[in-house]
Amino acid sequence: MTMAISKAREAGSEAVICASTGNTSAAAAAYARRGGMRAFVLIPDGYVAQGKLAQALLYGAEVLAVKGNFDRALAIVRDVADRYPVTLVNSVNPYRLQGQKTAAFEVVDALGEAPDWLCIPVGNAGNISAYWMGFQEYQAAGHCRRLPRMMGFQAAGSAPLVLGHTVEQPDTIATAIRIGNPVNREKALKVEAESKGGFMAVTDAEIIDAYKLLGSGEGVFCEPASAASVAGLLKRHQEVPAGATVVCVLTGNGLKDPTTAIENNDSTFHTGLAPDTDVVAKVMGF
Repeated sequence: MTMAISKAREAGSEAVICASTGNTSAAAAAYARRGGMRAFVLIPDGYVAQGKLAQALLYGAEVLAVKGNFDRALAIVRDVADRYPVTLVNSVNPYRLQGQKTAAFEVVDALGEAPDWLCIPVGNAGNISAYWMGFQEYQAAGHCRRLPRMMGFQAAGSAPLVLGHTVEQPDTIATAIRIGNPVNREKALKVEAESKGGFMAVTDAEIIDAYKLLGSGEGVFCEPASAASVAGLLKRHQEVPAGATVVCVLTGNGLKDPTTAIENNDSTFHTGLAPDTDVVAKVMGF
């Protein structure tokens, strides 16, 4: 988003617009305001996690909630950007992918080589397309010898790349990937073919299991959509070659969607305790 906003500012744009299930709107709003531009955000009414909506509002975005899903909101903002002097900053914007590709550079820099598998959540399919671009460019520049298999994971209720057709009413707890008609569909299919990778669907239950595992087992608090990459790896772990290096991309912090965390955890929450040391110690098992 920093790249998209910087290029918009360079071009003299005074306003940017995006459709969003949350993360895009937060980033667009923040950087647009920093760049002195107005930010317009279209969201599906009632289908954006509160933490993400809070960010966009605090950054001063003008939020328009439309009665429809993300795909309808995206169609509208594309039309607005075509007809009026406002810059579209969804991942159809090529500068977005140029910025996102640098994440692949960071993976190689950290590992010293490209991984064997790169597992990533897929919604609008910008990330998987950008990562592949980055790995290819780093290999061409001599920074890595190999390229990873790109494994994209979608929520079962929102899996157009798995099903092979648009999902008119996508539905999943993983709001960040609740997208039925990905704008980067053709790019993503090309990535799948070139990397000998694949797309697979994971259920909401599998996503939540991975979400809780990351939190309680690894101390990593991610949003549900992020956990789709780990859920997918767990589902396909028998296919991973022995000794392979696997990277799972987590795309959003868990605090963006605190409601899901409160409703889906295995922790014990003791309430209404008397303010007494003996009472507290007894509950602790002493």
